[in-house]
Amino acid sequence: MALIELKDVSKLYGFGDATSVALEEVNLNIEQGECVAVMGPSGSGKSTLMNVLGLLDHPTHGEYDLNGRRANHLYSAQRARIRRDKIGFIFQSFNLLPRLTSLENVALPLLYKGASLRKRTMRARDMLERVGLHDKSYFYPNQLSGGQTQCVAIARALVNDPEIIIADEPTGNLDSESSRLVMELLSEIHHGGNTVIFVTHNPELTRYATRVVYMKDGLVVHDEHKSLGVVAQYARKVLYGEPLSDEEEDIAGVSTLMKAHEHEHATRHVAAATKRRKSAKRKPAAKPKPAKTRKKATTSRRKANDGVS
Repeated sequence: MALIELKDVSKLYGFGDATSVALEEVNLNIEQGECVAVMGPSGSGKSTLMNVLGLLDHPTHGEYDLNGRRANHLYSAQRARIRRDKIGFIFQSFNLLPRLTSLENVALPLLYKGASLRKRTMRARDMLERVGLHDKSYFYPNQLSGGQTQCVAIARALVNDPEIIIADEPTGNLDSESSRLVMELLSEIHHGGNTVIFVTHNPELTRYATRVVYMKDGLVVHDEHKSLGVVAQYARKVLYGEPLSDEEEDIAGVSTLMKAHEHEHATRHVAAATKRRKSAKRKPAAKPKPAKTRKKATTSRRKANDGVS
């Protein structure tokens, strides 16, 4: 039996003609111990799927079974208890409380669970040491770098020893070095037996996953099982395209340069034509000949006629 089972799950927002479909009849099974990356363009339903899996949102239609239990039938208090004890959340924006130290932020879920101060402090220290921030225990979030802040958020997600880790764009606000640190931590958590589900736009991060699910317009369009350390083939094909040889890259570069020159030439041509049209509009109309010139011509013709006669 799978840890997570989605059967024809749909999520709709709005009413009547204003209804929008965030998820459309999604069928997905996730086994215990998998590390699943969810990919897709913005608006494809990734975050909505994470909210449904994490019991933060109800599906409009379909069935969601979590560890053999029908999640659709749970009361609000039961859902909150499962989120507290079984699911750890990691968000792109960290969601740390700014007036609490790192230690207090990490210990917060244990406070909600009713643990004593001593137990909360010891457990939080252990988690901060696990993510390499034991020396930042009394630092506030604004005194930490982005990577350190996300590591504190990971420690907070792990403090209750959850079965499932759900990370929605955990590296979205981080530089490459901090992203690598965060993904290494998630990989370590996965190797410890946890089920990890994370959203990413970066195909390179699929190296840390054992499976990659691709979404588009609320649908699961592709599901790929893969080995650790390898970039998913579908991600490479869709987001990178087919790899080019050195010669093809040179030709592509020349073609790009030629297109740039052609575009510049066309732009100059259009600008010159526009300038000529404007100049023509500003040019004054031809003036008629002065009246005295016409008078002279008439007098000359009269004299010629008189001589003939």
